[in-house]
Amino acid sequence: MELSLNLFQTMALACGVFYLGAFLKSKVEVFQKYCIASPVIGGIIFALLNLVLHQTGILNLTIDSSLQTVFMNAFFTSVGFGAGFAMIKQGGKKLLVFLVMIALLGILQTVVAAGLCKVFGLDSLLGIAMGTMSLTGGHGTSAAFAPLLEERGVIGATTIAVAAATYGLVAGNVIGNPLAVSHIRKLGLHSTDDGADSVVIETGVDEGATLDSSRGTLGVALLFVALGFGTLISLLFDLFHITFASYVGAMIVGIIIRNVCDAHGVKLPLKDIATTGDICINFFLSLAMMGLQLYQLIDLALPMIVILLVNTIVTGLFIYFVEFKAMGGDYDAAVLSSGHTGFGLGATPNAMANLDALTSEFGPSEKAYLIVPICGGFFTDIINAFLITFFMNVL
Repeated sequence: MELSLNLFQTMALACGVFYLGAFLKSKVEVFQKYCIASPVIGGIIFALLNLVLHQTGILNLTIDSSLQTVFMNAFFTSVGFGAGFAMIKQGGKKLLVFLVMIALLGILQTVVAAGLCKVFGLDSLLGIAMGTMSLTGGHGTSAAFAPLLEERGVIGATTIAVAAATYGLVAGNVIGNPLAVSHIRKLGLHSTDDGADSVVIETGVDEGATLDSSRGTLGVALLFVALGFGTLISLLFDLFHITFASYVGAMIVGIIIRNVCDAHGVKLPLKDIATTGDICINFFLSLAMMGLQLYQLIDLALPMIVILLVNTIVTGLFIYFVEFKAMGGDYDAAVLSSGHTGFGLGATPNAMANLDALTSEFGPSEKAYLIVPICGGFFTDIINAFLITFFMNVL
């Protein structure tokens, strides 16, 4: 039986998928513990059901994913608006070093995965899907960039990248705090802060808390302006035969608008832009997960497991031995290493969950609570976009 859903029917189904995931997350402790996103939970359940229907020949379902790209571009553009240079200034030298560590880990993850793909006789481009794209990048980056790999003939890249990102959500919490606790206890490290709530990031944010249609409209308008001008930057990339995801140009415009306004004291509706971005990522992930073709994983199961396990070990060793020393080798460095493990394998909520559990036991770390959300929530996506593009053009 063949069934094709139009755009409106697809979005209605996507809403059901999202709220199914939200309901299950509220009821199942393990989903909360590992910070698994609602659209990922609902989407995987849908993908599994769709797999059974497909493999048994009962139903071949086709959805209209036209809005998926729109939601994707809008979300990553909102990330651009969140990247204020004032944040880097307040984070100081440690934040800049941390950004370098993020980039180095992303490179290492991809080199390891691409090398192992060659060992298994697989396309080396799959190394990107099981490297920085899925581990440092997470579900959003995976669903955004993996289709570009498929355009280059890498069959099942999206399914593989999303599956790897799902694995990373668990791994990031499993190994993050044990690595940090090992340093803390072995070296006798302790907190020197009075509290972790005193950090205030000075930005050009309109702090209005009430819902306001004018401010919300301005926020959406700024997103569309950035998206429009971003297409011109994307055309420029195309002229030089450089492959970027479609949202990168708009993200760059968002960064420019944000920082020009900050420099001139102009307040932007950043909360409204961020809220719009959060809504978009929920629907984007729901649609992306609904489109997974899990049967493409069958032949890659063993190589994928080996690659992800090796990359987990490599990530842990890098953060434990290299990053900890680079960040100063103190208590803050240990807490930062826990946070980086969280979003270096999983996502920013994993990182914050690691920080909360660690600091509740050993004491606060103001630097970690400033640096980890900024890097995990904003700058990592920007760094990762350029890393993935670099490897796509090299490999």
